[in-house]
Amino acid sequence: MKKFLALLSMFGLIFVSCSDDDTVTDTTPTPPDPITFTSGSADFSKYVSIGNSLTAGFSDAALFQSGQAASFPNMLASNFALAGGGEFNIPFMADDLGGLTLGGTPISGNRLILSFTSGSPTPVPVSGQGATEVSNVLSGPFNNMGVPGAKSYHLLAPGYGSVAGVGSTANPYYVRFASAPDATILGDAAAQNATFFSLWIGNNDVLGYVTAGGAGVDQAGNIDPSTYGGSDISDVNVVAGSINGVLQAMTANGAEGVIANIPNVTTIPFLTTVPYNPLDPTNPAFGPQIPVLNAQFAGLNAVFTALGVPERQIVFATDAASAVIIKDENLTDLSAQITGALQMFGVDAATATVTGFVYGQARQANENDLLTLTSIGEIAQLNEEAFATLQGLGLPPESAGQLAINGVTWPLDDQLVLTPEEQEIANNAVIAFNQTIEALATQYDIAFVDANALLVELGTSGFTLADGSVVTSTFGTGGGFSLDGVHPSPRGYAILATAFTEAINAKYGSNLPPVNPLNFTGLYIN
Repeated sequence: MKKFLALLSMFGLIFVSCSDDDTVTDTTPTPPDPITFTSGSADFSKYVSIGNSLTAGFSDAALFQSGQAASFPNMLASNFALAGGGEFNIPFMADDLGGLTLGGTPISGNRLILSFTSGSPTPVPVSGQGATEVSNVLSGPFNNMGVPGAKSYHLLAPGYGSVAGVGSTANPYYVRFASAPDATILGDAAAQNATFFSLWIGNNDVLGYVTAGGAGVDQAGNIDPSTYGGSDISDVNVVAGSINGVLQAMTANGAEGVIANIPNVTTIPFLTTVPYNPLDPTNPAFGPQIPVLNAQFAGLNAVFTALGVPERQIVFATDAASAVIIKDENLTDLSAQITGALQMFGVDAATATVTGFVYGQARQANENDLLTLTSIGEIAQLNEEAFATLQGLGLPPESAGQLAINGVTWPLDDQLVLTPEEQEIANNAVIAFNQTIEALATQYDIAFVDANALLVELGTSGFTLADGSVVTSTFGTGGGFSLDGVHPSPRGYAILATAFTEAINAKYGSNLPPVNPLNFTGLYIN
């Protein structure tokens, strides 16, 4: 009671004191002074971005207007505008569909969207015909010089924007806005006399090999890119020479800039989404077939044991998910040995020959193999080409059909699987490219972004946003990557834009703000 009275007494004193004072103190907090953004030692008045699809804003397997508006260079340009940055022009596509036509004939597909018609969400191309005609050349210049599909050496290639070369030496995306048929991407970029530039290139110099399941060639030692195939890995000296040429030209008039290294392309959702063991014994289309399949493979497994390669045995489990059968071109081809051994066991010559042909380099996948995202639509489906081949070897249609089921009786083609050996080849290339990129950043004294480390973080711990949500690289739901499993979503590009901003601030003493990923979608919902 005494405490209560004491409190009343205290409140009374306060009340009397306030009522006796005609002056009331304003306790409203003073708003902080607005932040003045500065460019530091950099000059953002004329910004030009150079690169490939990652610079253009490509996502969901296409280039389209909304994606271009959500490109990381456009986000940077908005930031630069806070500190003296000027206009940023983009060679916009004609619509949000993304499909290209040449002479009215479609030459590329529309962007992907999620379809729920099958009951579970499935990426499918958006319906309609894209209205972007390649031969309708836009009038530039354009600040965003990102060209989807461009490799490092393409930036310096004359004729890469010639409509006559589409399908061979030219790129249809560059054709749309090249200053002339014989122009180069670098020439068009350098002609703008940029005061600041960004460069992100080299990803495609290894990405094609990875997305093709290692079907390309590692061109290490070959410095003639005119002999490269689309899925080949570029020689590191070609990449280094190309990037050096770009940096030399872009810094010639004193421009500052920023460059990023390339991500470990074996960690993208395109290669981490499909499990190596997707064959579910509870699936009514597969489970009942397991005893029959195991009986059929028993003879082949005995041959594998006799040949000293029991690790190649093919067995499907009845109580757990089973691995698909794959063709591993790194394995010794045992076709002849299998054929001979089966004949010794009394199998007729025709059957023995077919078995050896199909399983000479076969094995079941394991946790070290990476299946491509495109394998989703192939696993457990009839391989039409294999079906025709087997019939050509003398099998009746019914037998050929049973033996031509992808991943179950017919080994998944090499293009659908990246084996550990192929992963090592790709990773070694990425390491070499990134060492080169970082060294050139130091040589030209420009800002450097470790995009590789950032995307590793996205795939491991993710990025927690202001609303508590977490952006990860999980396909479809993580918010960091688009539906093609290769390119970031707009939200992923925003995270990258912040990384570029931080590197620029650190190098040039600017104080540009981070880009808020919550302002951009993690997945387009139609």
